[in-house]
Amino acid sequence: MAPRVCILCCQAVKWAPVVFISAIVGWSYYAYVVQMAILTADTIAEKIIFLVLYHPILFLFVWSYYQTIFAKAKTPPKEFFLSQTEWQQLESETNENNQRDKLNNFAKKLPIQNRTIAGFPRYCEKCKCVKPDRCHHCSVCSICVLKMDHHCPWVNNCVGFHNYKYFVLFLGYALLYCIYVAVSSLKYFISFWSGGSATGVGRFHILFLFFVAVMFGISLISLFGYHIFLTVHNRSTLEAFRAPIFQTGADKDGFSLGSRANFAEVFGDKKSHWFLPIFTSLGDGVSYASRLQPTISYNTMGTTPRAETTNLGDGVTYPTRTVDLDSDGLLGQRQRWMEEGDTESSYENKGIESA
Repeated sequence: MAPRVCILCCQAVKWAPVVFISAIVGWSYYAYVVQMAILTADTIAEKIIFLVLYHPILFLFVWSYYQTIFAKAKTPPKEFFLSQTEWQQLESETNENNQRDKLNNFAKKLPIQNRTIAGFPRYCEKCKCVKPDRCHHCSVCSICVLKMDHHCPWVNNCVGFHNYKYFVLFLGYALLYCIYVAVSSLKYFISFWSGGSATGVGRFHILFLFFVAVMFGISLISLFGYHIFLTVHNRSTLEAFRAPIFQTGADKDGFSLGSRANFAEVFGDKKSHWFLPIFTSLGDGVSYASRLQPTISYNTMGTTPRAETTNLGDGVTYPTRTVDLDSDGLLGQRQRWMEEGDTESSYENKGIESA
C-alpha cells in the first residue's frame, strides 16, 4: 500500500506544474472575457473585437499545449535492442576491447553516425539498446527518447522528435497570447492604476491580468527565441550544450543542412501546416542527414542507408543532470545523468530549464 501511495504522490508532483499553468490560463480566460471584454470594455464594437481576436489565439495556444503534453514519446525501433543473451554477455564482459568488439558487431547493421568519446556505439544500460543518433535516455520517463531535446516539467513530458514542433508552437502561441492580452488590456490597466472610476473586484482582476501577461511574456521571449535559433541550426538543447561527435570530431552544426532545410525538418514541407500543432516533422527520428552523410533520406528503418560503425565519439552533458553522459567508458560508472538519474540531485529537485 505504501509504495502505491508513494507512486501516486510522485505522479501528483509531476503534474503540479501542468495544473498550475492550466489554472493560470483558466483564470486569465475569466479575467479577460468576463471582467474586461464583457463588463469593462467601453463600447459594443470594442467588446466584439476583443472576443473575436482573443479566442483563436487561445485555441491555438491550448491546442499546442495539449499536443505537447500528450504526444507519446518515440523510442528506438526493435532493431536497436539487444537480446537478453547479447546484453548479458556484453555487461558481464570485463575486457573493454571485447566490449567494444561486441557492440561494434551489433551496431554495424544500424544507421548510426555518433559514438562515445572513446569510439563506442552509444549503449543504454537501462533500456539494453544501442542509441540512435540524437537519442538519449530520460530518467524521468525511464525510456530512451528519439532526438531528445530535454524533459520539461511544465508539460510533464519529454520534448523530442515526437513533439518538438508542438513545443515550439506552444511557446510561440503562449507569447502571442501574453502580448495580445497585455496590449489590449493596457488602456484599462493605465486607467485603473491611475485611480480611474472603476471599482470592485473586476478592477483587480484586470490589473493582475496585465502584470501576469507581461511577466510571462518577458520570460517567453528569450525561450521562444532560443528554440527558434536551435530549429534553424538543427540542434537540440542537449547538442547546444555538448556537440555530438562525428568522424571529423565534435560539431554542433553536424546535422545542419541550411536554415530552410533545418526548419522543414521540424515543421515539414507544407507551408499550410507550419502553424498548426499537427505532426509534420520529416523523417523517422532514427536516422538523420549530416555533413558526413548528406544524402541520407527520411525513410523508415527498412530503407534507410546503413552507416558503418567507424565514426568516433559522442558526448552529451547538461547542467541539471537530466540526460545521459556518454563519456570514454562503456559500462559501469558513465552515462549517468539520464541513464541512472542522480540520487544526489534529481531532476525534480533541480528542474531542467525555464520551460
